[in-house]
Amino acid sequence: MKQSTEYINLLERLNNKTALIAVIGMGYVGLPLALSYAEANYKVLGIDIDKNKVNKINHSESYINHISSERIKNLVSQNRLKATTSFSEVKNADAIILCLPTPLNKYREPDLSFIRNTLNSIKPYLQNGQVLSLESTTYPGTTKEELLPFLTEIGFIIGKDFFLVYSPEREDPGNTTFNTSNIPKVLGGITLNCNKIGQALYEQVINKVILVKDTSTAEMTKLLENIHRAVNIGLMNELKPLAEKMGVDLYEVIRAASTKPFGFVPYYPGPGLGGHCIPIDPFYLTWKAREFGMHTRFIELAGEINSSMPEYVVNQTTNALNSNGKPLKNSNILILGVSYKKNIDDLRESPSLDIINLLINKGSKVEYCDPYFDCLPQTRKFKFFIKGVKLNIENLEKADAVILASDHDFFDYEMIKNHSNLIIDTRGRFNPSDKVVRA
Repeated sequence: MKQSTEYINLLERLNNKTALIAVIGMGYVGLPLALSYAEANYKVLGIDIDKNKVNKINHSESYINHISSERIKNLVSQNRLKATTSFSEVKNADAIILCLPTPLNKYREPDLSFIRNTLNSIKPYLQNGQVLSLESTTYPGTTKEELLPFLTEIGFIIGKDFFLVYSPEREDPGNTTFNTSNIPKVLGGITLNCNKIGQALYEQVINKVILVKDTSTAEMTKLLENIHRAVNIGLMNELKPLAEKMGVDLYEVIRAASTKPFGFVPYYPGPGLGGHCIPIDPFYLTWKAREFGMHTRFIELAGEINSSMPEYVVNQTTNALNSNGKPLKNSNILILGVSYKKNIDDLRESPSLDIINLLINKGSKVEYCDPYFDCLPQTRKFKFFIKGVKLNIENLEKADAVILASDHDFFDYEMIKNHSNLIIDTRGRFNPSDKVVRA
């Protein structure tokens, strides 16, 4: 079968690295991806509506802790990377990759407004011979139901003069072992030609590309990965209070079970789920399942358990303070770590924020220590105005209770243990004792 000129030319530009790659959304997914393409000798255009991010990139400044400014500077100085707020520049791009937020609304329904608004913004500038890749996590069917009709209504023939793929991001911020390049990439296209173009787009910067039969399969793959984690973490969070009542150290149990060389994967309890994936992504499938008259009970039960953990932490704090003859109201509480997991500067869906909110509503005096955040920025859900404090002996000793919420490696745990009056440990970093309570 004779291939179209658009297909042949795009494939050639992708393979010989003369293609211009446009990455829309320069956050925790988009920026590392853009850097990876630029480091592979493509020219890369980063597009974001946030002028601050665009200015920082163009001035070689990083705004993500685990990405160095020097890495950006090297690429900007070589004219391999530039950033803009102008969507019109996609007219010059060969590949357009969407790395956009897909949050849930207050009814736990998918909010595709970022994708839809971006599609409308780039609509006048789309050209024959381009490939559009969606990386945002979403429900199975999104690419076929949202992006495909949008493109065909413009007049493109998908697989012939325009190409459409879905390839979910798999970023793990702060992971020093796995990065954009060495995490295998799942990809599904609308047509066989789309698959081939998508493979050519990604295989130049990612070691292994796994092709699946269509976009819905790729979308479902991403959800399965995060549902698997959410359900298993939910199981551990359900077992945590039970183990405490039985006088069993669940962390020791998990470590012991992990010695089995087959059939067991360790997951750990915590103060709740955070980040842009695990607390949110499973509910895309829950929402979509209703269309088919299905009820995803495991997913929803895990969600209920994981969502209840901040309240469990506060209840454990209340009980521990009561045992010391102190009420929670007016007690000084020091939160250690506000990012959603250790060693990163990411507050998205962080359970620490829920814990702080609960404590404030119950009348506690709350301070926090996290070197990644001088003050807590406002989020869609919370409007705190709290400045961070230093981790030192004085601040530890004046706190009635210290809650370890994110166990950053740079915390001095020996100092915390020796100078805290009461420790509420949500991460299993301390052995239980008279002044250490697991939560």
